[in-house]
Amino acid sequence: MLGTMLAALFTRPWARRIIGAALAALTAVLFLFNLRRAGERAGRAAERFETLKAVTHAQRQMLEEAARRPRSRDDLLDRPRDGEF
Repeated sequence: MLGTMLAALFTRPWARRIIGAALAALTAVLFLFNLRRAGERAGRAAERFETLKAVTHAQRQMLEEAARRPRSRDDLLDRPRDGEF
């Protein structure tokens, strides 16, 4: 019963135009939603990149400071004698 009613509806030219327009509108709406979601994903990726860059910079500073620290007590005592801190 339902199949015959749908078949009769799809045979009419005006119904096919309405269904085609509705499908085109649905496609456009889904495309816009997908664009918004892709933009959100790109924003989160950029934020993660900036955070990673800041963390890497802090780690690099800590490693540089660790490389300059005195290795032994004698090195620690030699620094003030040489005028270096």
